[in-house]
This record gives sequence, structure tokens and C-alpha cells, in this order.
Amino acid sequence: MQIEFVSDVACPWCAVGLNGLERALERLSDLPIELRFEPYELNPDLGPEGRDVVEYLSQKYGRSPAEVAQMQETIRARGEAVGFEFGPRVHTWNTFDAHRLIAWSGDEGPPGAQRALKHALLQAYHGDGLNPSAPEVLLQAAAAAGLDAAAAQAVIASDRYADVVRQRERHWQQLGIQAVPSVVVDGRHLIQGGQPPEVYEQALRKIAASGASA
Repeated sequence: MQIEFVSDVACPWCAVGLNGLERALERLSDLPIELRFEPYELNPDLGPEGRDVVEYLSQKYGRSPAEVAQMQETIRARGEAVGFEFGPRVHTWNTFDAHRLIAWSGDEGPPGAQRALKHALLQAYHGDGLNPSAPEVLLQAAAAAGLDAAAAQAVIASDRYADVVRQRERHWQQLGIQAVPSVVVDGRHLIQGGQPPEVYEQALRKIAASGASA
């Protein structure tokens, strides 16, 4: 079973969804599953300086600061339920370089490195409030994921994988993906949103059963 996790590092529901999916995968150890991470940018037009997160979300979604705070509290509680601890997030950033590094790690890194890098970057932004596209943060995340530091530095300092990321983003947009996280199974089944573990588990078992009976 091939699972493509379409998401953005800047998306808090993606942190919730990934942890929920991984709790489900622990219960599905009887199924052969390959997990890969695919790019989607929620804020592609943000400059390198980023924006105040409350100001940006208020403007983007038409929410008051109080409504944004309530939304963040809901996300914090959902994260806690699946083992992800949200810290203060006062700024939001452009994540294109983070996606380049994630794509590279999936192609050229050792087994498990892409997954580890995704976790490290989600933690950097949503847990520690760091800029997930700052070169020093990217390099630190790469090291935490067990990736070669010199090779990661070369990718960060270049435009490698820029075309790959843009092509993959277009691919998902053309398939109708408009929100993340989107969990795409075997290229044809979609599980939308940051779901609890039991929802992912039930959906994946149903998909596996339908494939076995086909």
C-alpha cells in the first residue's frame, strides 16, 4: 500500500494528521505500507520575512484575533491527543526551501530519513517557533534526521529540487487537492484532513480489504 501524505510544514493540522496517521500505522503492522511526503504550500506568496501569524490568519480567513486564538487552542488539544505538543507560533513563513529539502531526502536520503526530516521540521515550526526555511534550521533538521550535513547544505544553498517541488505541487492541484493534509492511498483513495487515529485505521483497513477482494 502506497501512502502519499500531501502537506505543508506550516500547516498545524498536518502535524496533527501525521501523528494520527502514525498511531494508526502502528495498529496496521500486518499491512505492507510505504509512506512518502508530498509538497503543498499554503502560503506560497509569503516573502522570506514571513508574517505575524495572528495578523496573517485573521486576514486570510476573515477571523478575529479571538477566533484565531480559539482555533489554535482547538488544534493544540487535538495535537496533545496524538502526542504532538504545540508551542507558541507567533510568525508564519514561506516553506518552499523546506519542501525542496524534504523532496531531496526522499530521493537521496537513507530509508526513514524523509519521515524523520518531516517530523523535525514540524517540530521546529510548531513546537519551537522557528523559521522552517531558515538555512540553519533546515541544516539542524537534516542532521536530526540522520542526513549527510554537507549534502544537505549543498541542496539548501542551491535551487536543486525547485522544479521537482513545483511539478509535484501542480500535480496535486490538478488532481483537485485544495486543502491539507490529504492522505492519498495507492493513487486513487483520498482521506482528507487531520483525522484521529481510529479514522485513518478504519479507512486504511477498508481500502486494504477492497484491494484484496478485487
